[in-house]
Amino acid sequence: MTTSTHLVRQRRFLPLFITQLLGAFNDNLFKNAMVLFVVYSVYNSEAAEARFSAIASALFILPFFVLSALAGQLADMRDKARIIRVVKFCEILIMLVGGAGLVLAWQGMAVTTIAIPLMLAALFAMGVHSTFFGPIKYAILPQHLKSEEVLAGTGMVEAGTYIAILAGTILAGWIGVEWAALGVVLTACVGYLSGRQVPPAPPQTAAEPIDFHFLRSSVNLVRQTTHDARVFEAIMAISFFWAVGTVLFIQFPPLAKNVLHASKEVASLFLVIFSVGIAIGSVSINMLLKGTVSARWSAPSVIVMALFVVAFYLVCHSWPELGNGLLDVGAFLAQPLAVPLLLTLLGIAIAGGMFVVPLYAFLTTFVDKSQTARTIAANNIVNSGAMVIGSLVAMGLSAIGVPLKEQVLLSAVMCVISALLGAQLYRSERAALAKSAEPG
Repeated sequence: MTTSTHLVRQRRFLPLFITQLLGAFNDNLFKNAMVLFVVYSVYNSEAAEARFSAIASALFILPFFVLSALAGQLADMRDKARIIRVVKFCEILIMLVGGAGLVLAWQGMAVTTIAIPLMLAALFAMGVHSTFFGPIKYAILPQHLKSEEVLAGTGMVEAGTYIAILAGTILAGWIGVEWAALGVVLTACVGYLSGRQVPPAPPQTAAEPIDFHFLRSSVNLVRQTTHDARVFEAIMAISFFWAVGTVLFIQFPPLAKNVLHASKEVASLFLVIFSVGIAIGSVSINMLLKGTVSARWSAPSVIVMALFVVAFYLVCHSWPELGNGLLDVGAFLAQPLAVPLLLTLLGIAIAGGMFVVPLYAFLTTFVDKSQTARTIAANNIVNSGAMVIGSLVAMGLSAIGVPLKEQVLLSAVMCVISALLGAQLYRSERAALAKSAEPG
């Protein structure tokens, strides 16, 4: 933890940390303000609400699948700090469009014909923004930090990301969309200013031609990156984890409204608890591993996560049918099963944070620094593919009438697959260490 405290005082880490934090905050303030407004103020059908939530998630994720290869090439072949400045300037323009959509929705003007399409377009563009920023935020760490600082730095970036998600989610649930519109534009401006303070991070390899054919470059990048079994296992484990997270995040708003009979503030509270838990898990795993990058705790962590998912399902299944009207936060917390529900959700998130942080740290330290951004980009391609599939599965289950609380069990099954991959990665890790220790 001393290392973490030291890092936040360093220019080689602090501007990037702040820029990433503000970007995650803005993503979630905008996305949740939009989704909560549409779920609670436009639609009045569980299937339609779940479908819109899934569409919004899929639109945000899709650019990662399509453009990550290009983003990884640019990050490894160009100065990463310069790319940050360009990307953060674009965020200002994107949020002006998204803010306009929020204001139109607030005024009730052409909500379904103009406001919602504008907001979805901005959400897609923010996905593009995050696609190009994503490889940099991890790839720049081993370039600016010492090797013994990378795990702590990765944990702080993850924890900061989820603290920012927490803040954006809280605001989205409690302020009007007109204030959210102002907030996303101002935050984008501050993020641009902080991004300008990131120290130069020139490429670590000779310039190579950039392949702008997104399909070919994506296939080639994944193939080249995952030829090592350990990299492949880490990427697949992370991908199944994010598929689980996508399904859960899609379900939270409509589940809160239709199963728990709770207001949008309670839906926001769910996302807050989830974000707090991820942040706690992200920091605590660094303490358990004492700065060593290892998948030792990955399989146990995600098995615990699966058990908490099942417990969350059982509590939802036992939730009583209430009368008309939605529960505010106070009335929700007065319910006998409210605290067990929130504790199971917190457990899911803490275990998830403990699972995923060492895997990201592994990807940034195992490969050569000249390949780090492309490795993260390949990871993003596979992750986003898994998340899009998770979104489509959630939409399909809603379309055929599977109740939301039954869909939660899908997440538990995916946790088991992540555990198997995490265990295999740890076995590969131990085998590699044993081989390196052999004489001669």
